[in-house]
Amino acid sequence: MITIEDLTVRLPGFSLRDINLRIEEHDFFILMGPTGAGKTVLLEALAGLIPATAGKIFIGKKDITRLPPEKRDVSIVYQDFALFPHLTVRENITYGLHFHKIGTAESKKRLSCMLELLNLSHLQKRVPTNLSGGEKQRVSLARALMVNPKVLLLDEPLSSLDPGFREEVRNMIKKLHKDSRATFLMVTHDFAEALSLAGKAAILNRGMVEQIGSIEEIFQRPSSAFVADFVGMKNLFSAEFRGTKTCIDGLEIELEREPANSHGYIAIRPEDIVLSREILHSSMRNSFSGTVAGVVDQGFYYEVKVRVGKTVFNSLITKSSLVELAICEGSDIFLSFKATAIHNF
Repeated sequence: MITIEDLTVRLPGFSLRDINLRIEEHDFFILMGPTGAGKTVLLEALAGLIPATAGKIFIGKKDITRLPPEKRDVSIVYQDFALFPHLTVRENITYGLHFHKIGTAESKKRLSCMLELLNLSHLQKRVPTNLSGGEKQRVSLARALMVNPKVLLLDEPLSSLDPGFREEVRNMIKKLHKDSRATFLMVTHDFAEALSLAGKAAILNRGMVEQIGSIEEIFQRPSSAFVADFVGMKNLFSAEFRGTKTCIDGLEIELEREPANSHGYIAIRPEDIVLSREILHSSMRNSFSGTVAGVVDQGFYYEVKVRVGKTVFNSLITKSSLVELAICEGSDIFLSFKATAIHNF
């Protein structure tokens, strides 16, 4: 559906370089990366709001690289809603029809569908200043879908919403994707959104693609140290490999299989590291005694830093586990993890 070939976009002080992506029809695809990586620039290049310096963009078999925005069959939804403050909900939703030749009967049918689908019928005479954040985002989605686009671009549509509204709109976006024929491409910083909504994703860094793959591949099998760090693999170590063992600062760790290379990195997700007061007799092939070097409150979880020799591991545990294990800075603890939990590259 969306094919991007060697796309380059040059702006003052920033460039997207050699972007190659293929997104299948009706996919829900996520773009992730740190601030300034180029995610919004890529969306706006797809929408025709920023010109491409080189490369090509296709929707299906149609080359849209040089087409104006209204000819691309692409709609975009921004995090700040971008509604017209002087127009009513109804007028905002139907605004895009000025640029598309749609008959009166069909436009009325689409409007009725959008109002019902997004629960906006009772709000259609209001102006944006009299709407909540969640309601504004629903209007923004309705306006984008009103023109029946082949591609819907979403630029962090949930980031400015309160947690309650965020879950409501996230579920609505999921349902909209299921019920529509559009291909969704969304920018987000929120891992929960990515895991809940998408099947595939790409990680951008400094204007270039670092990794493309399924959500599971990216979160469990990152292809670079940057991606491993970005997706929260806080246990990331430079390592030497010898057969099915690796050595980091003198600490020997058992791997699931022998790596192809002799040097590289290992990465372990913090939730895969188990803490205990006594050594565990289990299938976990790696178990070490250490000292708690720090405890950080992360809201629903606590991040516990455990020093083993020269190496500091990070583990995530619940508050009840923290209390049960009587964990505090300076206390002795055992940590264990499976060889299958180690990703090496």
